[in-house]
Amino acid sequence: MSGDSDPPGAGEQRREQRLGPVVRRREQVTPGTADQRLLDTRGPSDWVHGDPWRVLRIQSEFVEGFGALAELGPAVCVFGSARTRPGAPEYELSRRIGRGLAEAGFAVITGGGPGAMEAANRGASESGGVSVGLGIELPFEQGLNEYVDIGINFRYFFVRKTMFVKYAQGFLVLPGGFGTLDELFEALTLVQTKKVTRFPIVLVGSAYWGGLVDWLRDTVVAEGKAAPVDSDLFHVTDDPEEAIALVTKP
Repeated sequence: MSGDSDPPGAGEQRREQRLGPVVRRREQVTPGTADQRLLDTRGPSDWVHGDPWRVLRIQSEFVEGFGALAELGPAVCVFGSARTRPGAPEYELSRRIGRGLAEAGFAVITGGGPGAMEAANRGASESGGVSVGLGIELPFEQGLNEYVDIGINFRYFFVRKTMFVKYAQGFLVLPGGFGTLDELFEALTLVQTKKVTRFPIVLVGSAYWGGLVDWLRDTVVAEGKAAPVDSDLFHVTDDPEEAIALVTKP
């Protein structure tokens, strides 16, 4: 027997698989090759639900969003409740704001849904402005409203949030629920931490927002959880013209 023969198990120890930059050895080697899995339609399909594939989906959402909105021009986001009924005072207020923003030369970006979002898109569309809806995949979502001119549906909230902040120069926030509050505090945090430069945030509806503003001042700031200057990160008004002026001024 040759002295150069491999010891038992040596072949198994050297078993190695290279998948692009990834190296797998021993028990971590997966059967087949990438080409084989791509071309073999009878193979397992679990891989489409794995994290590496999700990364590509996330990347594609950023690419689609950037591509669709890159040439949008000046824009303002309008947030508010999807449950606001057509004809209600808040609906007409949002519609008036959308119209005013369009007349001032700004595109209107909303979450693309019904309620206050639809109203802002409607106002912009009726005035000949650009009406944008950035929707989100939800089990109960009704889809983009009919007044959206440019619409994108996202799978991931964080990609959608990036588009809101990147392509708007400010937020107008009407009465709304958890989704509206989420966008509001996202914007406040980015401004507070200076992750974005000048970014006006205007709350429309003093009766609705008054309790939150009081709590921020009398509890959050009073207990030192935020600085007194943080109260200046947003404005509150009941006047749609003032709201538009605050969010669009140079």
